[in-house]
Amino acid sequence: MRTFRKGKEKIVAVCDAELIGKVLREGELVLNLDKYASFYQGEEVDDAAVERELLTATSANLVGKKATGIAKRMKLVKDSDMITIQKVPHVQIYKM
Repeated sequence: MRTFRKGKEKIVAVCDAELIGKVLREGELVLNLDKYASFYQGEEVDDAAVERELLTATSANLVGKKATGIAKRMKLVKDSDMITIQKVPHVQIYKM
């Protein structure tokens, strides 16, 4: 997990560890977790830590079944909010 802060904005980026370094492609969709690994790479944390950060985030970028599953359990997203690339779920959350 990696957290970015700028003024009142807080972005939380979470990616399942085993996906870092991969490039996912499906049709026109490309999710390059190699080129943008530094966006997601931060601290390896448990579900509770991710939940705490998501509660106060103004936006979030989540990749993988574990990462998106946390947001689903918290009822921040549902399956229809996500895209799937090579069977890997991805979702972006923006709080207004």
